Amino acid sequence: MSYDRPPGLPIVDAKTPAVLVPASPVTRDEVAGLCAEVRALLEATTGAGVVLVEVVGPGPPGLGTVDLLARLALTARRAGGRIRLRDPVPELRALLDLVGLRFEMEGQVEQREPALRVQEEVEPGEPAV
Repeated sequence: MSYDRPPGLPIVDAKTPAVLVPASPVTRDEVAGLCAEVRALLEATTGAGVVLVEVVGPGPPGLGTVDLLARLALTARRAGGRIRLRDPVPELRALLDLVGLRFEMEGQVEQREPALRVQEEVEPGEPAV
């Protein structure tokens, strides 16, 4: 099954997402309130479907932060949206990678090292390196 693309530029909804800045450190009692706040923000910003979460606080992030983000993501998903992390510190990125959670992130451009020993041109008959 296929369809023709409509002519012209694609329609892009340029709504500004809501921002949530939880106080750090977050206690277990505050998690339910923050989940309710994410749900309310998604309902209030119809069309955006995204809540930006700024995780800032003293010291390196811990498993409590990971638990909070996982619960916020699940709540947003159930409400038909998603969360995006704004400017996460490298320690939080590493911790999320360690536990296997993936989030959309904005703010910090990922720095990559150039590939080593990459040949730009290959002549026929040359052995592979």
